[in-house]
Amino acid sequence: MTSHQPLPAFPDGFLWGVSTSAFQIEGASAEDGRGPCAWDAFTRRTGRIKDGSDAAVATDHYHRWPEDVALLRELGVDAYRFSLSWPRVLPSGGGQLNRPGLDFYDRLVDTLCEAGIQPVPTLFHWDTPLALEERGGWLRRETAHLFADYADIVAARLGDRVNRWITLNEPAELTLLGYGLGVHAPGERLLFDALPAAHHQLLGHGLAVRALRANGADSIGIANSHGPVRPLSDSPADTGAADFYDTLTNHLFADPLLLGRYPDQELAELLPGPVEDDLEAIGEPLDWYGINYYRPTVVGAGGEGGKFAGVDIPAEVPFTLHETPGRERTGSGWAVVPEGLTDTLRTLGERYGDRLPPVLITENGCAYPDRTHDGRRIDFLDAHLRALHTALTEGADVRGYFIWSLLDNFEWAEGYTQRFGLVHVDYATMERTPKDSFHWLRRALAARRTAGPR
Repeated sequence: MTSHQPLPAFPDGFLWGVSTSAFQIEGASAEDGRGPCAWDAFTRRTGRIKDGSDAAVATDHYHRWPEDVALLRELGVDAYRFSLSWPRVLPSGGGQLNRPGLDFYDRLVDTLCEAGIQPVPTLFHWDTPLALEERGGWLRRETAHLFADYADIVAARLGDRVNRWITLNEPAELTLLGYGLGVHAPGERLLFDALPAAHHQLLGHGLAVRALRANGADSIGIANSHGPVRPLSDSPADTGAADFYDTLTNHLFADPLLLGRYPDQELAELLPGPVEDDLEAIGEPLDWYGINYYRPTVVGAGGEGGKFAGVDIPAEVPFTLHETPGRERTGSGWAVVPEGLTDTLRTLGERYGDRLPPVLITENGCAYPDRTHDGRRIDFLDAHLRALHTALTEGADVRGYFIWSLLDNFEWAEGYTQRFGLVHVDYATMERTPKDSFHWLRRALAARRTAGPR
């Protein structure tokens, strides 16, 4: 671990937070009337989860949430980004409300507010109610409308205390990994026939924005994944493949939200329904735009298939994916490229101009196997915060930064093999132990408070 200088000064009022998601931490998978979700079913399929685990208990946040709120208070963050489990609120995705499930979030929000921590709920973080998934999930238009109904129910109950809302988390990953390549729930390998899931998620977002606004919400955003895309070489084949991948992963999910149109006519023609009418809902104005940043992707020409981050890329896909060469890797094998965050913010500003609302970094973090002495995580966060500060000096309007994640947790198809937390969780006992990175951040936030306005 290197010796760190104090972090540069961030603007007064800059929002500091940490993030989690319901399926990854809550557990209590059949308690209080919660219905099953697509990920529950996926974890039961042989070979889908790296260590053969499931999230039936996860980190037992459902029972230990007061302890986790106490950790948040000790850490000194301004805000806590968590997600609501749609099937805990509406076990079938629609219809009968499960009041005990919504009561759980009501208690959590109350306690966060009492602790002086701003609750920032995400309405959907990949846990589609299984009853909906079995009818086609996000491939069906109905799901978008049911999602808006769910948003209305939640906002009516929590909106008097929740100031800031997130509709969806990373619709690109659910579309590409869940419906396209089948390595995430629901495990469909539809390739480009997965694109209706992208459109219906975006439509659900827009309809949910309307539902939230009807309940008085005035701070609404989305958490989209973004990162630079670089060609493997200067060859026309590689640069063309990189341009296509950039469109598919970055622009396909941002252009409709911010520009009111899809970036590629050929892709748009694969989308269902009255697309032009839907774009009016999808383009409902946002109060801020959330960015999840982890690392760039290097892209080469396709046609031969391959493997990237443990994912098999079929030969039918017109690109191959690679990590940035010559860089340190995290425990999950991801290249550490802090300046990619600066590049991402610069590129978004250039592409969208005044159509880009203020930005929140809604996720940034890394996995390392270290138990509590996680100096590499401190190095990672320090470098990325300095890269973020560089973007601020260049004029990027970034209002906050959320670390992924508060706790070690169930890391989707990786099971419990990857630890992203500032807090170590012993999965046998559920004991929480703050890591060195937790204490580093606590000191940095305390120093910010004592320094006063900047």
